Amino acid sequence: MGNLCALLKQKPLPPTHNSKKLRSSNAAASSSNRWSRTRSSRKDKFDDASIREQAIAAAILFKQHQQQLQNGAAAFDRSSSLRYSNGSSKKNALPRSSSSRARSLTDPLLQPHQLLNQGIKVDDLETNHFVLVHGGGFGAWCWYKTIALLEEAGYKVSAIDLTGSGVHSFDTNNITSLSQYVKPLTDFVEKLPEGEKVILVGHDFGGTCISYAMELFPNKVSKAVFIAAAMLTSGQSTLDIISQKEGSDDLMQQAQIFLYANGNDHPPTAFDLNKSLLRDLFFNQSPAKDVALASVSMRPTPFAPVLEKLSLSDLKYGIVRRFYIETLEDNAITITLQEAMINASPPEKVFRLKGADHSPFFSKPQALHKLLVEISKII
Repeated sequence: MGNLCALLKQKPLPPTHNSKKLRSSNAAASSSNRWSRTRSSRKDKFDDASIREQAIAAAILFKQHQQQLQNGAAAFDRSSSLRYSNGSSKKNALPRSSSSRARSLTDPLLQPHQLLNQGIKVDDLETNHFVLVHGGGFGAWCWYKTIALLEEAGYKVSAIDLTGSGVHSFDTNNITSLSQYVKPLTDFVEKLPEGEKVILVGHDFGGTCISYAMELFPNKVSKAVFIAAAMLTSGQSTLDIISQKEGSDDLMQQAQIFLYANGNDHPPTAFDLNKSLLRDLFFNQSPAKDVALASVSMRPTPFAPVLEKLSLSDLKYGIVRRFYIETLEDNAITITLQEAMINASPPEKVFRLKGADHSPFFSKPQALHKLLVEISKII
């Protein structure tokens, strides 16, 4: 996700293989397939072939496993748990929970005193079923660490591939509405047994997607967790939210590659990202192996759903308990933008992940896991 407003105000250039690259007026981004790493304001080339090969192998195994699950069972039966609630008043200060953890590649566990509901057992929860919804360009594969941790803790997890994402076999350029894009999620929730509830977890553009599902099936959603995600108010589109970013957006503008499957006289059908800029944009605190996995797994994001305005009601969306997890080292959805969404539509509680980039399931998997468990146990 990024500031796409500039696209709507300018005419596209002649197409090159059905794609256009939106460039900043500053230096253009490199088209190399290599990765540039940022660590302490210094960029080094990411060219570890062995790590890349391991990541590619991991991606292949993961996709094979998911295809087997889809052929024989519901999409990704994993672990989860959560509950819902109306947001607090805007006049009151938002409660926050901070994971004061040092930045570390090993991502040590949170200390016991940082969590409140340790005595509650998973089997005693209203629901122990998490449904994980990825962001734009990602897929169910991005949750592999979270899935493993939640399952080990006794939860059930379902990680959904939205239309044209992950291993879902559909051309992203042919997605023309938010309902079409979110259909794998809404189909999943609709088919839940009578009386069964789930905890929806949305990352990035996935926040818009779980909001859509909450409006349709409020009685089947116990809680909703937004992780560095778009959290809209009624009448807003995702584009409306991301256009609020303050200052220049050169990195995102350089990274965006717009696709025009219907020709240059029509709006873009999707947008991709320059892989050489992915680390700086999404994974500036994440391990190299996970960056390499993302480089071979990410797909374009459909453009039409980003433009679509949501209709959210107090009687449906409004009755689901909402929680927000902020990512403090996020270069894609900055903390300023996250705070703006929180202030516009306050959730029940806000948690902060220190040292987390835009992809905390990679950069801070243990801390993210602990917060999800904590949220699941809030009564």
